[in-house]
Amino acid sequence: MTAQRHRGLTEQAADAAIDSACRMLRLPTIRAQFPDVAAAAAREQMTYRGFLAELLIAECDDRARRRSERRIKAAGFPRQKSLRDFDFDANSNIDPATIHTLASCEWIKKGEPLCLIGDSGTGKSHLLIALGTEAAMAGFRVRYVLATKLVNELSRPRTNAS
Repeated sequence: MTAQRHRGLTEQAADAAIDSACRMLRLPTIRAQFPDVAAAAAREQMTYRGFLAELLIAECDDRARRRSERRIKAAGFPRQKSLRDFDFDANSNIDPATIHTLASCEWIKKGEPLCLIGDSGTGKSHLLIALGTEAAMAGFRVRYVLATKLVNELSRPRTNAS
């Protein structure tokens, strides 16, 4: 299939071609944002390259956001928690700087383990979910599982289906 140039398309025909191409190429963000970005580009007298860059950056950003959302959903967190919502004043034994350092996920990149130990109601689950969410947003696959369920899964005999 050779690409044909369609010079002299009306605005309506060009919009329909863009919509159709975006569907075929699976570019939902460009398809949705094209009219607004095109109008802004005309107003701001953007170059063609600047206009194209705006559309492609929007598509890439949205894809990254959707990938993070899928990783967070796949993690199986029982509820949403974030570090912003954590009350560090409620437990003076938890160092906010340490937690925010953990949120950078460097410990994951280095293959270091993390274990939070403490009394009931001290915020361990909140911190684990929040740190897991940060890791998922940073591109890591995460799985939330209770220790009892993990032990049951690991102790269950495996069957090999050959």
